[in-house]
Parts: sequence; C-alpha cells; structure tokens
Amino acid sequence: MTGGDNETERQQLVIVTGMSGAGRSTACKALEDLDWFVVDNLPPQMIVPLVEIAGKASDSIPKLAVAVDVRGGRLLESFSPFVSALRESLDVRVLFLDATDDALVRRFESVRRPHPLQSDGTILDGIEHERARLQEIREAADIVIDTSELNVHQLAHRIIERFGAPDQHRISLTVQSFGFKYGIPTDADVVADMRFLPNPFWEPELRQFNGRDARVSEYVLGQPGAAEFSEHFIEMLDPVLRGYDRENKRHATIAIGCTGGKHRSVAMTEHIAAQLRGRDDVTVSVRHRDLGRE
Repeated sequence: MTGGDNETERQQLVIVTGMSGAGRSTACKALEDLDWFVVDNLPPQMIVPLVEIAGKASDSIPKLAVAVDVRGGRLLESFSPFVSALRESLDVRVLFLDATDDALVRRFESVRRPHPLQSDGTILDGIEHERARLQEIREAADIVIDTSELNVHQLAHRIIERFGAPDQHRISLTVQSFGFKYGIPTDADVVADMRFLPNPFWEPELRQFNGRDARVSEYVLGQPGAAEFSEHFIEMLDPVLRGYDRENKRHATIAIGCTGGKHRSVAMTEHIAAQLRGRDDVTVSVRHRDLGRE
C-alpha cells in the first residue's frame, strides 16, 4: 500500500531499540505522553500478533510503539527483513538510542546494576558485546539519537519533536483566578496578586457584577499600574515558558488572585489569557475557581 491517502491511513509503528542504558524507558514514557500505545520489553515473537490485534482496533490504537532490547534473540539476526515485511502494510520507523561507552558505564555504575551482556566480565565488556550485536540495526535505523549529553527531560523533548503532533509541542496553560481568603491553589506554578489594585467591590454600581463584565473589566484594567503589570507579567513569563519547554513540562497553572476571586483577579485573568492566546507555543484555558462563592 503506497502513496496518496492510503499512506496516511496506515497504522503507525515505532520500534524503540538501542544500547542498554541509553534511555529506552524515558523514550517509551515520552511516547506514552504523546498518546502512543507502548509495550516495553515485548518478546520479539509477539510483535506481529500485537500488530495484528492493534490493526483490528485501528480506530483506538492507531499509533503503536514496541521496545526491543539486545535480548531480542533471533529477531536481531534478521531485523532488516523483519522490518521490511512490516513496512508492506504499516508505517514503520526504527528509533535507535545510543550513547558513548563512557556515558553508559557511568549510568550503569550510578544505578549499581550489571549490563545484561557482561556475564562474568566488566560493564565495558558487556557494552562492547552489545554494540557489536546492534551495529547492523543502528545502521538501518530511521532515527538515531545520541543521549550521551542529554538528561531525561532533554531526551523526552527530542521524542516530542520527532513523534508529536503540532499541538503536542505546545505547553498547556491554565490561567486561573482565585480568592486569597479561600487559599492559594495547591497546583499553582506561578502566582500573581491583584490586591494592589482598587477593589470594585467598594463601588456600589459594580459590586453585583464580576470581572467578566465589561464594566468591571474596564474599571480594573484602567487603574494606574494595571497595564504596566500585565505587560511586564507576560514578559516575565517568556523565560519561564522556555524553561518549561526545555524541561518537558507540558502542563502549567498560572494563578491570579485577589481578595475574594470575583472582580480584580477575574478581569486580569481574562486579559492575561487573551494575550497569551496569541502565542504559538502554548494552548490556553481559563478557570475561575472562586467565582460564584458568596
């Protein structure tokens, strides 16, 4: 099956393999976060049956990833023909994770675990044996990632870049208003305090409305310091959001508070969220936690 729409309809399969200690588990977790159905350490003889089962349920499992390590036995000896056969009906990519010998030795020593192939030898003996066995697979891989200088967050970010849909590259931001008298939200990553602005509660004609009402919003945002705050607050978020992206933090909550969570925080939350929606690196949702409380 090739070309046109048929190509895009084919089920996707990623085979995750590579050197032991190079980050296979991290890659699998990142794929799971991208809504791939991941099976780690699957016996090689079970790959074809799994693909067939997933194919029959293609609506619910359109993206399948399987992790295969050096203990794959005979599969490693006939890997290229095996993958070629799968590609007749599937969109198959082979991801090979590699690292330098020094990096792998340090990782095995840090967790105090033996290399699966070292037997009575050293960790380095096991690495050298494994590298020789996997050389052909590495040369035939579609994607090779050297993880020697990558931490787990950086590796996960590489996986997102390679296998994520466009929206999955974005950080999901919740901009939330709240009232300090009810407590700061426990899941807040960034907190801002609007109690430096005059409170519309003390304006009789505004008290009955909330910050989503145009009259209240205009009153709050028109106060001295409000526009300056919003401008600099959004500028402050730039390095924070870039850092979240580097650290693969995909969800964050910005909490904006005032006394009761009805006027100032609500108006500023709506305003900040509207500004952030113009960015291409985030998706934004709004929540007013304490709106409606007496």
